[in-house]
Amino acid sequence: MKRTKNSTDIKQSGQVKSSQVDVHPQLEKFVRRHLASEWNQPLHPPTEEVFHSLAEGDVFTGSIILDSGCGTGESTRRLAKLYPGQRVIGVDQSLSRLGKSGVDCGVLRQDNWLLARAELATFWRLLHKQGVRLQKHLLLYPNPWPKPGHLQRRWHAHPVFPWLLALGGEIEMRCNWEIYALEFAAAVQIATRDTVEVRQFQPEEGVSPFEAKYLERGHALYSVKVPESVTAAFRLS
Repeated sequence: MKRTKNSTDIKQSGQVKSSQVDVHPQLEKFVRRHLASEWNQPLHPPTEEVFHSLAEGDVFTGSIILDSGCGTGESTRRLAKLYPGQRVIGVDQSLSRLGKSGVDCGVLRQDNWLLARAELATFWRLLHKQGVRLQKHLLLYPNPWPKPGHLQRRWHAHPVFPWLLALGGEIEMRCNWEIYALEFAAAVQIATRDTVEVRQFQPEEGVSPFEAKYLERGHALYSVKVPESVTAAFRLS
């Protein structure tokens, strides 16, 4: 007989499962290492091509909100409605996800929003090199990489983390794994010497498909906000 999912199964679906029970003990070592030396990994050529086509079209002028890891782009479109006076750019590497919004050649632009297929670590470095400063930067439910051995694949322990901070603006990271949120906040404090809080929150509706799903299943959601003043000071330092 085929087993049907009960309410407990549904609630646990999507919950992060990890043998890690606290902030990773190697977090500070990696953050300080990345701060002390510039990361020189080659840039992703297809991302360079997309980026330069956008730059030539004056996309990176004015007030910009960046939705990094936007998935299908639904969150980008919702953010564009919330911030009608700003340009909202959604970036994701998955063509299958972006294809659900009609992206078939790397870029889709409508009204005050734009979707682009690009590798984030390269895209962030190119933005920084271009001198772009963000108004707001959202990281909505990034891949948690829950295995302890995958720490450096999490954005806050990744070599690109200094570039993420240097792009400026208010950064908001949301996730449904408290350890990821605690690590993100700790990494920001290590890099900037400013304390940021981990806040548990429950919005009325999800801004992204993942957030909507987690809300429906009753997951605890966490947010870390890094004020613009903190990212601006980091850049100057």
